[in-house]
Amino acid sequence: MKENTNPEDFWDALNFWIFFAVAHPILQPALWISEILHGSPGPYVADLIPLTFLLANVAFIAAMVISKSLRNTMNIVAFSAFLAYVGAGLDGQAGVEDYNLQLNDSYKNQEVKGCPAYGDVRQPSMNDFDLIKYQGMWFEQAFHDFTQFKETYDISLDIKLTGTGWIDDFGVKGPAPKAAKLSWDKSPVANGAHYFLFGRVDKKDPVGVLREKGFNVEFPNFIVDVQKDPLTGEYTEAIQFQCLERGGVRVFEGINFLSRSPEMTNEQLTLMHQRASKAGLDPYGASVDQMHIVERRSVGAPNVDNSWQKMWRAIGVDKLLELLAESIEDGGRN
Repeated sequence: MKENTNPEDFWDALNFWIFFAVAHPILQPALWISEILHGSPGPYVADLIPLTFLLANVAFIAAMVISKSLRNTMNIVAFSAFLAYVGAGLDGQAGVEDYNLQLNDSYKNQEVKGCPAYGDVRQPSMNDFDLIKYQGMWFEQAFHDFTQFKETYDISLDIKLTGTGWIDDFGVKGPAPKAAKLSWDKSPVANGAHYFLFGRVDKKDPVGVLREKGFNVEFPNFIVDVQKDPLTGEYTEAIQFQCLERGGVRVFEGINFLSRSPEMTNEQLTLMHQRASKAGLDPYGASVDQMHIVERRSVGAPNVDNSWQKMWRAIGVDKLLELLAESIEDGGRN
């Protein structure tokens, strides 16, 4: 792989892969501790933290300070769990929907090498594609993508064309109610956070190919299929496919099922899988068992508001998230 690509592209792709290989296992204990925190019994301190959780933490920290053997044991256990999680991702056993770390992985016992060309997956629905009509808000219904986390919910993409390319305002909330039943509404991003992906439209590319840049790596974003409203002609559904290849080795593949409506029926989702399969995307993760269905709260559900959300606002976390999003967007424009 390294021999067949230039050093800068190789290291950018490797760092991209390592970042998400590490991020997923780090998130798991954070969610686990949060569930223990909010499931602990007893009176609450400042209507936020159970007293039993505080006392248990004091006892645990004291034990860690006093006992060197306990510290060593905990370090070994934590490192072993980390390696096991990453190993499961490399073996395709940790949930391929959002943690498929395999390079040139196999499908139905056959190795699938590299990335396909756009013409290999492009569908006839793209014949009169209009990028201007593709702008606007999309709601993600399902994904196969290790840059995303199945513990999130209410994912949206707001695509805007600029003078030099396009901006994708990626909105996400987390953790999802089903992923963290006791703590989801206590999260600082329970009401959403944003980050931005930036891209360009290369005139040399076929219509329907966007160049997307995120995490210091640029890769093509193929718009494979779109569906239209029969009355207005506006796009109602879309299938996106991203693939990153270095030296003939596929490092990453991402598939997104998008709709203009936040809600989608099982029948509509089944038809999207069928269209993706027809496009030849099943070997890259588009089959039902390889994609994660995005959890959504009911349309019109009010923002989460409780003691934890009041605390996050009091210390300015909401303002910090807004400032961070603005700085990323401004930096991408420049």
